[in-house]
Amino acid sequence: MSEESGRKKHRIMTKKRRRHTPEQIIRKLAEGHKELAAGKELDEVCRHLEIAESTWHRWLAQYGGMKANDAKRLKELEGENARLKKLVANQALDIDMLREVAKGEF
Repeated sequence: MSEESGRKKHRIMTKKRRRHTPEQIIRKLAEGHKELAAGKELDEVCRHLEIAESTWHRWLAQYGGMKANDAKRLKELEGENARLKKLVANQALDIDMLREVAKGEF
């Protein structure tokens, strides 16, 4: 088997990882709930939505009961929180550096 055909086969066998927006996640959760209410099994619903069952449970824990605008706001707040955490960490490093300089231990 040539290297080229090996790469093609590998590409065919693996699924591309897809990122979903919060709005898409909430839409898929709502669609999945409708299918579950219609009597479908969870594995069938997940197959139809093209997600793993573990993804369904993770999304349900994170986004269950949210509206699309709530999820968007959550993502914005998570980004702001990460930015603020970096800011605090940098300030803590600056304070430590200034303490060492003040002691003359540089």
